[in-house]
Amino acid sequence: MISLATLALFLLAVLALFLSPGPNMAFVLSHGVAHGPRGGFAAALGISSADLVHTLFAATGVTALVAAWPPSFDLLRYAGALYLLWLAVQALRSSGGLPTGARAQPSAFARIVRMAFLNNLVNPKALLFFMVFLPQFVEPARGSVPLQLVQLGVMLSAAALAFNTLLGACSGQVGRWLQRRPGAEKFQRGLLALVMVGLAIRLLLLDRPAVPSALSATPVQGS
Repeated sequence: MISLATLALFLLAVLALFLSPGPNMAFVLSHGVAHGPRGGFAAALGISSADLVHTLFAATGVTALVAAWPPSFDLLRYAGALYLLWLAVQALRSSGGLPTGARAQPSAFARIVRMAFLNNLVNPKALLFFMVFLPQFVEPARGSVPLQLVQLGVMLSAAALAFNTLLGACSGQVGRWLQRRPGAEKFQRGLLALVMVGLAIRLLLLDRPAVPSALSATPVQGS
């Protein structure tokens, strides 16, 4: 089991990460504005689900295998950028896109969850983040390292779900307010498309991290 001192340090670090603007925050905020609190929650649910998959990849060594193959970073970021650009096009379409605001349906909720999940899953920086961040709080003397990684990842995912749900609820109220204004739907779709394009450009401009130094990260010893 993870010591209470290490757990407290981990949760403080997680909170600091959540408060730093990033692609997940932008994804939740934009979908909250475009689709209301329900859309923000759907985005939060998809992101946290992908976090759990990243956790399993890190705990089982899959992430290390992927990172050991140099072209993997570029393949993932190009795939992620293309997916985000496709989402931007879908947001701008006059038909066939996601309903906004009060017109959102259960199928649209599931679609937002799926989009958030895939967007996070193919983000190479997120993949490497779990490989580098979680081991810093593992204490080998206190038991199975993979089990501790899973415990930390589950806590991070749960905390992310709570934080992003609150974020989505707040931005969703802004979206509801906009719904009462003329031309609101066009603005919301344009904002969503702009955010998706911005995230795609950000992904394309990412520098390939120094994987060897990441792999040599030293876990926390003791409490």
